[in-house]
Amino acid sequence: MERNLTGPVLLSSLNQEPPFDCSIRARIFSATSFPLFTTMLIRTRHDWELPESATTPERDYVLRPSPTSPRREFLKTLGYGVAGLAGAALSTRDLLATTAGFPTKINPDYRDPALVATSYDLVSSYNNFYEFGTAKSDPKPNANQGWKTDPWAVEITGLINNPFKIEANDLVTKMGGAEQRVYRFRCVEAWSMVIPWDGFPLAKLIKLADPKPEAKFVTFTTFHDPKSAPGQRRNNLDWPYLEALRLDEANHDLSFIATGIYGKPIPHQNGAPLRLVVPWKYGFKYGKSIVKINFVAQQPINTWQAMQAREYGFYANVNPNVDHPRWSQASERVIGGGGILGARQKTPMFNGYEQQVAGLYRGMDLTKFY
Repeated sequence: MERNLTGPVLLSSLNQEPPFDCSIRARIFSATSFPLFTTMLIRTRHDWELPESATTPERDYVLRPSPTSPRREFLKTLGYGVAGLAGAALSTRDLLATTAGFPTKINPDYRDPALVATSYDLVSSYNNFYEFGTAKSDPKPNANQGWKTDPWAVEITGLINNPFKIEANDLVTKMGGAEQRVYRFRCVEAWSMVIPWDGFPLAKLIKLADPKPEAKFVTFTTFHDPKSAPGQRRNNLDWPYLEALRLDEANHDLSFIATGIYGKPIPHQNGAPLRLVVPWKYGFKYGKSIVKINFVAQQPINTWQAMQAREYGFYANVNPNVDHPRWSQASERVIGGGGILGARQKTPMFNGYEQQVAGLYRGMDLTKFY
């Protein structure tokens, strides 16, 4: 999950899998893949790549059209007919957020062709966003009933030399526009996706803020609007939602502020218009719909840590060797990966980004600092 109150169902054994939301079963199917090219490419697989068998076939998703080609022609090049065009089209209802920086520039350093993205339909409809409900199917309808994310202001404050408040579109422009990166995504509920995020490196924003020497952590506060967010009218969490990173984690090359997915503005249900992305951590660390970024000296207590510290720690690094108290983290269900429930695969350390981030935690006992 990205957020799990106390777990969807109490499990009687640590080795049991967390429950799988039945609402998605009808939308997951196995598609037969087929070659798009006849030229053989020989390449060395990176340590963080998913096997081809554990990803959605390429014909079942669309990233974005080339800026030089009409959208319809672009889709045709992927083999879509008339029916395929209708199914692949992105709903305009889901595109009501930060619009600056599009079309995005693909960053080839973060888009390995072996990582085939999960379908847009699954990414945008199977969500944990407790502000809009606890079921996976709740956020999409509930977040699109008049909640406004444009205009949207975010405050950058705390132990910095350059505090400011800025509109989200202006922030993207100040960051030099948006780029697209494809990252693995791992939920603490033991399911995973591959998502093409659009946005900018968090390190750029930190450089602009210019932290003071005493700043050691960065917090990310989600919006608070109970009138628009039915989940916030319940007392199941201490609203507004708060997440945090160590400053060195936030400055890491992989840390990202997402403003879009699939080359389009990020849908409301996915955390519009500004969402934190840290791909080596469990999804509940990905603060959504951010309104405040605060630089602080002391390690804060994040929302789920405050709710249930035994189950959700501050770091939330993906670790197959440290189980959730109620289920194993050794493996994960790949959403859209084939079969009615999705393929299952072993979970790699740090979600496959061990080579890049392990140095951040050298000497730390990861069974204690989970």
